[in-house]
Amino acid sequence: MSGALKWRAGGCHCGAVRFEVQCVDAVTVSECNCSMCRKTGFIHLIVDDAAFRITQGQDQLTSYRFNTGVAEHLFCKNCGVKSIYHPRSRPTGWSVNVNALDAPEALTLTMTVFDGKNWEQHFAGLSPEDRYSV
Repeated sequence: MSGALKWRAGGCHCGAVRFEVQCVDAVTVSECNCSMCRKTGFIHLIVDDAAFRITQGQDQLTSYRFNTGVAEHLFCKNCGVKSIYHPRSRPTGWSVNVNALDAPEALTLTMTVFDGKNWEQHFAGLSPEDRYSV
């Protein structure tokens, strides 16, 4: 990723939860085939804590954990949309659903595939640099 960092807004369907993520115009994102991501259409843009902020509706989020319990999936209590979460691969960062951004078309996406069905094996086979992006 290169270029100037910009704050980009997004949120849930009903607008109760709003957030901003900081990234460049051309980003690498991940599509995952785990049971959660496949069913929700989540396209992962993973960032550090410093590049993310909830601007509205923290109190409107509800949490769901499954399997290992490490990932914290956050859903809007009103509309049920999961636009953000703390990923298992980077629990001190955030995964933002590109589909939940106000203007996803403003980004140039390079899509990678993550085999979340076989999470442990796939993650173990990644280089340290690539682990950052899943």
